[in-house]
Amino acid sequence: MAFETIDNTAKQIVLTVQDYSLFAYRALMNLFRPPIYWTDFLIQSDIVGVGSLSIVVLSGLSTGGVLALQSAATLSAFGATAVTGQFVSLTMIRELGPVLTGVMVSGRNASSMASELGSMVVTEQIDAMRALGVDPIRKLVTPRIFATIAMLFFLTIVADAFGILGGGLVTVLMNNQNGTQYFAMAWEHLRLPDIVQGLMKPIFFGYILSSIGCFYGMRTTGGTQGVGRSTIQAVVTASVLIIFVDFFITRLLLNIFASWN
Repeated sequence: MAFETIDNTAKQIVLTVQDYSLFAYRALMNLFRPPIYWTDFLIQSDIVGVGSLSIVVLSGLSTGGVLALQSAATLSAFGATAVTGQFVSLTMIRELGPVLTGVMVSGRNASSMASELGSMVVTEQIDAMRALGVDPIRKLVTPRIFATIAMLFFLTIVADAFGILGGGLVTVLMNNQNGTQYFAMAWEHLRLPDIVQGLMKPIFFGYILSSIGCFYGMRTTGGTQGVGRSTIQAVVTASVLIIFVDFFITRLLLNIFASWN
């Protein structure tokens, strides 16, 4: 009985991965084939980008401040508090900025995509679109993926900037260090590979969280309870995948830019 349960679970996981891969590939290919629903893209860009701006700013400020506090406490033991700006900027731009932004936007927008599309599925609006000859993936999914990728890129830049700013505020106001020195160190030690690493990750993260949210929304079953399950599954899966994929992207990019160090 136990082996049968394990076998069924493994088959279900494989089938889910297969369905998601086909779904995500089809939605991605629609980006390069007309018609493209630009109005839907702009609406989703406003929802994802402008709607997520406040939480990205707050999380960036808080994270940068915490990094400055922790790094100063550790570096003071070695008399190296002058490199606080370098530590905060590199950590935010390379790693924490993209990952935190991805996870925050995932909690806000992957859940909303899953619940919105799930509600349309259970109320048979998706079936009505198919009956009218409209491809629901092209109309509903592709603009969401396109908008999330584009907006997450800019939201990551905002998170990086406010993270460095938050670290500077803590450095000056709480650690009583020189603000000019902090920002000089934060800027002078940045290299092109650091910026490229930080700005490539949100492209992958945006694709993951939007496609996961739409995937679970489009396969919703079981009425309103099913919508709730899809929302939870979308948020959990997207957040875990972002952290999981981040490891491999980081490893790959470090190998690519190893000669720059």
